[in-house]
Amino acid sequence: MNKQDLISAMAANADMTKEQAGSALEAFIDATTNALKNGDDVRLLGFGNFQVKRREARMGRNPQTGEAVQIKAANVASFKVGKALKDAIN
Repeated sequence: MNKQDLISAMAANADMTKEQAGSALEAFIDATTNALKNGDDVRLLGFGNFQVKRREARMGRNPQTGEAVQIKAANVASFKVGKALKDAIN
């Protein structure tokens, strides 16, 4: 499912136009992004949790040359599935 498919499904399920569903999805994405940027977690009961984790610097290898390269430390977004979603898909 891509973004347009998701917007169509949201519009059908919530009895709204595709434009309204698209705006709602964009608002969700923006709010989640801003919360993660500020170091906050986004917890959606029954669905899951979005959070930022720190990945430390490490050594890696260039697969073409085998040369060792330093990989910089970075913040990465992670998602942990909630129990209700986990149960629904299993």
